[in-house]
Amino acid sequence: MDNIHDTEKQVDINETPTNMVDEIIKEKLDDIIVTVIEKMDKTMVTDKTTDNIIDSITASIEIERKEEQIITPWKVTSTNGINYTKLIKQFGCNGIDGELIKRFERVTNTRAHRFLRRGLFFSHKDLNIVLDRFEKGEQIYLYTGRGPTSASLHLGHMIPFEFTKFLQDAFDAILIIQMSDDEKFYFKEGHQLEHYSELAYENAKDIIAVGFNPDKTYIFLNSNTVEGKLQTNVIKMMKFTNCNMIKSIFGLKPEDCSVGQIAWPIYQSVPAFSNSFPDLFDKDIICLVPMAIDQSPYFRLARDYAGHEKLIKPAEIHSEFLVGLEGINSKMSSSEQAPVIFLTDTKEQIEKKIKKYAFSGGKSTKEEHIKLGADLTVDVSYQYLLYFLEDDYKLEQIARNYKSGKMLTSEIKKITVSYITDYVLLHQKKKALITNDILYSFFNRNRKFDKNITQKINIELFDDEYYNKIGINFNRYFD
Repeated sequence: MDNIHDTEKQVDINETPTNMVDEIIKEKLDDIIVTVIEKMDKTMVTDKTTDNIIDSITASIEIERKEEQIITPWKVTSTNGINYTKLIKQFGCNGIDGELIKRFERVTNTRAHRFLRRGLFFSHKDLNIVLDRFEKGEQIYLYTGRGPTSASLHLGHMIPFEFTKFLQDAFDAILIIQMSDDEKFYFKEGHQLEHYSELAYENAKDIIAVGFNPDKTYIFLNSNTVEGKLQTNVIKMMKFTNCNMIKSIFGLKPEDCSVGQIAWPIYQSVPAFSNSFPDLFDKDIICLVPMAIDQSPYFRLARDYAGHEKLIKPAEIHSEFLVGLEGINSKMSSSEQAPVIFLTDTKEQIEKKIKKYAFSGGKSTKEEHIKLGADLTVDVSYQYLLYFLEDDYKLEQIARNYKSGKMLTSEIKKITVSYITDYVLLHQKKKALITNDILYSFFNRNRKFDKNITQKINIELFDDEYYNKIGINFNRYFD
């Protein structure tokens, strides 16, 4: 892990306007050329040599610009789709391969979720340590959250929650869910805090409808719950954290931010320490945080603080982003202008959005498509099937037919509409059963939580050939 106390100030080309990059190039180019020439045979140096060096440097920078991706807790964009291999290196994570999935299945006696099999949850920090502790019979707990911005969650929000439900069942774990109405009040304009608090309760209905165990799940609203040991950890972490650390990790500049924005990362971090909830956990136990990869910077800060305080560092498991309807260069987001599929949408609305807006990897004419087939890597309908179609065999048949030209864009969109509609309508039925009494019971801290771990029947593992082909090695396009 990088030493964030001694971070040297550097210019990041990906976050610097083009005209500033050009100025930086002009300022540094002479020094670079001199350094290169000094190492060359002086008799070989000509004006053409200098021109070649300049061309090489500028070409490298242009490549960097073309491959630009910005991944922060507040913004996710790219020019050619998200490079997750690059993110594993950037965030100091480890890929989830078949060997780790095999161990997960053996330790938890639970078949891997399709998100794991297909490498959609693709990286982690200390998942192996979580498995070590669980194998010894130790309790672990889960922590995730939601920052409310709209009355309904959309399809992309459900990926981490669906996977968290899977993890809760696999580890028989207590789950903490933070509803960060304060965060949205700090970072959004135009509404009072009470607006985001109301959205939080409405969003909680969507979350509860996923099927979390009510005896093992505690949901809290930041604006009226940060107290006791949770607040004690906030105070201690605030003393530990300086503004340079916040700036280094999150890019937030004190001169451009409110105090609330600067302090917010502390509030997201502290629920990842079990001593924040002494009534739920009577000793220091490890926390596993399922999240989309853009949330990882928060837990870089939390893990650094844990090392300082000699607490157990929170473990992380990261998902890819469910792409937006209009293409693979950004995630689905209700904060942007692009259309999204909300969990309140009707069958007709879902069908219209997918048919009209889902970017196609198919060719421009039927004749060309039949001859050349589709590009699955950019086709949004196929990307959604990776998440919402359980059967690997059916997925493979669709992939092979579509990329060979046997299946048309209209046909794969029809299939995708069917699976997404079934998912959303089933969710709506589940949500309709969430009464206010059920809703507020999840927010009630003064109740008995089930801390027992039920022993499961041992499952039979597959052969190594199977595990070698799943996780980050899963051939999602069946090439």
